[in-house]
Amino acid sequence: MAAGTRRLNGERKWHYFRLLVFAGFVVLLDQLTKTAIGNTIPLNHSVPVIPGFFDITHVHNPGGAFGLFASQSDSFRQVFFLVLILGAMIAIFCFYRTIPPTHPWLSFALALIFGGAIGNLIDRIRFGEVVDFLRFYIGRYQWPSFNIADSAISVGVGIFIIHLVLNKMPD
Repeated sequence: MAAGTRRLNGERKWHYFRLLVFAGFVVLLDQLTKTAIGNTIPLNHSVPVIPGFFDITHVHNPGGAFGLFASQSDSFRQVFFLVLILGAMIAIFCFYRTIPPTHPWLSFALALIFGGAIGNLIDRIRFGEVVDFLRFYIGRYQWPSFNIADSAISVGVGIFIIHLVLNKMPD
């Protein structure tokens, strides 16, 4: 095997290793925080952190983002979200291969999305719904509760969009 081929194979392995490390960190942080919330705050209870703005609120979301599909049957939601999440993970893993080393932020973005998807997939497999606990609000206006996995997905998508807008996508 030529030295250049060995170097490329080594770089590719390191590339996937970074994906797994960053995604693994997101999954670990997500699951640890959800476990801590589940062990300390009863379901549907809140602990004010910044009164009038931010609470830790233990809720379960049977739907997707913003409660999407929450009114559908349990079996539909389970199959739909399982297929959606696994499809997204496969697409991310395949697209990740095409990212050159000159795009570390894009790699990081996909790792965040990948880790967030795994974190919420674990909840769906364990509980049939996702554990959320971060609640921001001002008066009667509130953002739907979310978790670390959701945050990672949102930040990852934001970085991905910035790359897309700045035309820095891999060839």
